[in-house]
Amino acid sequence: MMRPSAMSEIVLYQTADGEIKIDTVFHDETIWLTQAKMAELFNVKRPAVTKHLKNIFESGELDEQVVSSIMAHTTQHGAINGKTQTKKIKYYNLDAIIAVGYNLAGRAATFTMAESNSDV
Repeated sequence: MMRPSAMSEIVLYQTADGEIKIDTVFHDETIWLTQAKMAELFNVKRPAVTKHLKNIFESGELDEQVVSSIMAHTTQHGAINGKTQTKKIKYYNLDAIIAVGYNLAGRAATFTMAESNSDV
């Protein structure tokens, strides 16, 4: 299990024109995102990312054991002052991020193409 504190973190902030900010983790020469951060990156809801990852793994396009890792995050406990809590969160590497983006873009491109063909 990887600990984010042992890795480099990349944080992209929201720009003045409203672009999205994405907090990422950089480890082993790749970027890692959670499903929630992928949803934010691709401007979709998390269930869409979950569905595409499931299809990617079931089809054998990628091996979940290779492209995902559970990382431990320690944060301040919300209800008890001075106490910390550790959560285990699943992250996906750049290969999985690209595959999800490709699947999402393919769906959007197919929809756009179908729309333009119906106008002919």
